[in-house]
Amino acid sequence: MTRQAPIGEAPDADAMEAIARATIARLPDAFRAHLGDVVLIVEEYADDETLKALGIDHPLELSGLYHGRPVGDKSSMESGALPDRIHLYRQAILAEWCETGVRFDDLVAHVTIHEIGHHFGLSDADMHALEESVAD
Repeated sequence: MTRQAPIGEAPDADAMEAIARATIARLPDAFRAHLGDVVLIVEEYADDETLKALGIDHPLELSGLYHGRPVGDKSSMESGALPDRIHLYRQAILAEWCETGVRFDDLVAHVTIHEIGHHFGLSDADMHALEESVAD
């Protein structure tokens, strides 16, 4: 995958986005075909409104979030809606990286695929299978 940051240097938002985009690029064509309009956003933390809406007390408890309607729930009659968005929260992912020791690129790929799974309405088992399909 992508080069790991040197020890002591936290990967920045650009590095995280590059890993997420590389993960998306490795997805099977059938998935990538339905991701063209999904916006990928890397932020330091989830905002207070998002945390409150989800009942989460601390921003480090949320590493990613999908905003939108799953592909199967969309209607051609919808117009004017915001594009679907995948948010990756850098500080929460960095904290999980430090706590777990999982490779940073693997962790970012995991969170990215999990949020993509919500876009497709996938079960956890299906998300895991999709993640296995793009692993190095």
